[in-house]
Amino acid sequence: MLMQTHKARISALREELKQQKLDGFVVPISDEHMSEYVGAYAQRLEWLTGFGGSAGSAIILTHKAAMFVDGRYTIQVRDQVDGTLYDYESTLETNHAKWLVANVEAGARIGYDAWLHTKSWAESLAAALAKKGAELVAVEHNPIDAVWSDQPAPSPAPAFVHDDEHAGQSSAEKRAQVADWLKAEEVDSAVISALDSIAWMLNIRGADVDRTPVALSYLVAHADGTAELFIAPEKVTPEVEQHLGNAVTITNRDQFSARLSGMKGKTVAVDPDFGVAAIFQTLSDGGATPVALRDPAILPKAIKNPVERQGHRHAQARDGAAIAKFLHWLSYEPSKGGQTELSAAAKLRAFRDETGVLKDQSFDTISASGPNGALCHYRVDEDSNLDIEPGSVFLCDSGGQYLDGTTDITRTVWIAGPGEKSEPSAEVRDRYTRVLKGHIQIARAIFPQGTNGSQLDAFARQYLWEAGVDYAHGTGHGVGSFLAVHEGPQRIAKSSGGQAGTGQELFAGMILSNEPGYYKAGAFGIRIENLVLVEKRDIQGAEGTYLGFENLTWAPMARDMLDITLLTAEEKQWWNDYHATTYDILAPQLEGEVLAWLKDACLPI
Repeated sequence: MLMQTHKARISALREELKQQKLDGFVVPISDEHMSEYVGAYAQRLEWLTGFGGSAGSAIILTHKAAMFVDGRYTIQVRDQVDGTLYDYESTLETNHAKWLVANVEAGARIGYDAWLHTKSWAESLAAALAKKGAELVAVEHNPIDAVWSDQPAPSPAPAFVHDDEHAGQSSAEKRAQVADWLKAEEVDSAVISALDSIAWMLNIRGADVDRTPVALSYLVAHADGTAELFIAPEKVTPEVEQHLGNAVTITNRDQFSARLSGMKGKTVAVDPDFGVAAIFQTLSDGGATPVALRDPAILPKAIKNPVERQGHRHAQARDGAAIAKFLHWLSYEPSKGGQTELSAAAKLRAFRDETGVLKDQSFDTISASGPNGALCHYRVDEDSNLDIEPGSVFLCDSGGQYLDGTTDITRTVWIAGPGEKSEPSAEVRDRYTRVLKGHIQIARAIFPQGTNGSQLDAFARQYLWEAGVDYAHGTGHGVGSFLAVHEGPQRIAKSSGGQAGTGQELFAGMILSNEPGYYKAGAFGIRIENLVLVEKRDIQGAEGTYLGFENLTWAPMARDMLDITLLTAEEKQWWNDYHATTYDILAPQLEGEVLAWLKDACLPI
């Protein structure tokens, strides 16, 4: 029935394309802010195709269609998207331009929504199509919206103030910092369209995007320290209005485009990664001069101030106690049978709720049993839900949103069973230990100022490479402070493919994840993830500034999955030191059976 629904939807879209005199249309996972996670109203790709991943796109032509995903979703896309309706394409092997040039005729008109794509993407695709004699057309109205009869409305949730006691810096100070940047760059204003940048600059938060506390809005910041916020009026409470003060004018969000058209003669900075093509075009059409410059909030937002750093430590310690309760539960309950991926995710949420201060999850929990663990970014639902079988590997990647910090942790555990199922196989132990060894290498890394994430990535992969295996995702991403769990510009990943952030220099104060993994299709997945804080390292006789990582995440790892013979003396010492600190931080928050379990779980090897 579901696939029939998707067949009907693609048919309806093709009829709408005929009405708009288009031969094809590009469908991204995106909103007007180029957000990674989008509100329900913007989930056009999932509605059309059934694909539930966080990264992907589709192209619909009159005679064929294709789904484009990266290596994280190779398996998932085949489970969720009907292969009789769509070809499966890997973004590592092809792209929109190559596929379209191979599949359209001269004279074809391919539509796109200029509010959902970047300027560089549009220019590159237009140039490629022009060589084929085809044309890229910015649609006036998104054709999916025209056929999505029950499309949700944008969230009406009110914005709220994020107090300085958690932010560590006032909005006025942040706007002044941006104003100094504008003067240095010799531009009049900056269009800030990334939702987390707006939240950071104004010290406000919202509930318009699942798992990310942001409010749908735009901001235009000026060189005199003032700013214009474009937001639906029902979202602005008296508290928010008072907090923003006279230096921030508030205008209805639907007037944003008109404001851009009215900036004639102004030089306006727009981030090429978050400012969509329509923003550049509207500014140019109105007589302004848009300049492609990185969002001035991006880097200062990533470099956490002392209050944010301490807040993260508190949030991680609190979250670690909830994780310890969950790991204790996993140590006995699933082995009895009757537990599922969904019941485990619900149990973990309940433990976090017990803190009394959880605001939300930081993303949908990846609760993955056995073969589902091999799907790097698996999302459990009623259709995919598996029993947690005794004698299997269970992977859980989860996080919480707290006022003082955002958490993200992955633990992989062995669900013991009777007889021969009571112990992990030699293969599982080998892969788990190699993932751990890579994790330790990142945790212990020391590197000179100026190092970027791509230069560290191989530290995590080297032991897997020795066994002829690898993983198809990055090793680390930035994390926000009660903001996006995936926050740029920094990341630890291979530099191939021009991925954003791999060339970003790491600075003290940045938070990243440390999460190498291994995935065997149809069998199991392994990932070990902690968050780390970049910090300066004092090294006697050092020639220059050197950095390392302070560990932030504290929760036991699976000792029963180790092949201890693969560990060096230094790695064993790291394990013992990590677990001794874990016990010291978590024990005061626990009692009874959980505390006794924690003591055993943290014993040295």
